[in-house]
Amino acid sequence: MSAYAFLLPNLLGFLVFTLLPVVGAMLLSFVVWDAIGPWREAHFAGLSNYAAMLGFHRVASGGLVANDDRFWYYLYNTAFLLLGVPLGMALSFLTALLLNRPLRGILLFRTIFFIPTVCSSVAVALLWKWIYHADYGLINQALRAGGMASPPNWLGDPTWAKPALILMGLWTGVGGYNCILYLAGLQNIPGELYEVARLDGASWWMRLRTITWPLLAPTTFFILVTSIIGGFQGYFVGVHILTAGGPGGSTTTLLYYIYQTAYVYNQMGYAAALAMILLVIVLAFTVINWRYGRRSVEIIY
Repeated sequence: MSAYAFLLPNLLGFLVFTLLPVVGAMLLSFVVWDAIGPWREAHFAGLSNYAAMLGFHRVASGGLVANDDRFWYYLYNTAFLLLGVPLGMALSFLTALLLNRPLRGILLFRTIFFIPTVCSSVAVALLWKWIYHADYGLINQALRAGGMASPPNWLGDPTWAKPALILMGLWTGVGGYNCILYLAGLQNIPGELYEVARLDGASWWMRLRTITWPLLAPTTFFILVTSIIGGFQGYFVGVHILTAGGPGGSTTTLLYYIYQTAYVYNQMGYAAALAMILLVIVLAFTVINWRYGRRSVEIIY
């Protein structure tokens, strides 16, 4: 019974703050409600919210057109921003390799790299909004000083807006929690393995490929799963402050679309349906990663 007593607080927190809101959102996705009038004005709509989101209709020309083309465009934006996940993992791994070296003052360098992660996300977004400014931003001033006559309009051009968000995310997260996890994994690798490899004449690259990377497989698997989940749910603050979803919706993610639908357009039922679809997508990717990623880890071990 003592074990259940220790588990009870966490179980109650899960029920109150996770399970019940998810069930409530699922029920809300089957109604139409403007969030302004009383709840009794909401009426059951069945699967109409999902049909309006995922369905297609035929136009006069004979082709099929999405009922909500914004949903598919914003899904593409979300998938594009997920390109920052493998880049961030690779840079975090390289940063961990550098921070794992026995250098004087290495604790100071680890702290400096970690600082952007603990900074306020709003403050970071405001900083990068200034850095990306087309006229007096730090990047464009440096490009003009280097001879470029017309630097990119980072936040006003659909071509550059999403890469700009990815770059900001990399700056914030490269030295953060993923780097710490990799650093912990590196420090748990027995040093004897490297000594034996050196005696056998293995180069640095061979030691990295045959010892370091395989033994970090569980860490990489965990980071991949959590990074993909965070990628689907991330960039909200950056999008809201830097671009507000623009230009032309080119930086609107599914998460930001849910926010707009619920609190700008006051369509709570449709926003709940969007949230359920996002939940299903995240769950599907997590299951796929867990199935195939765990298998690859088991093969290595």
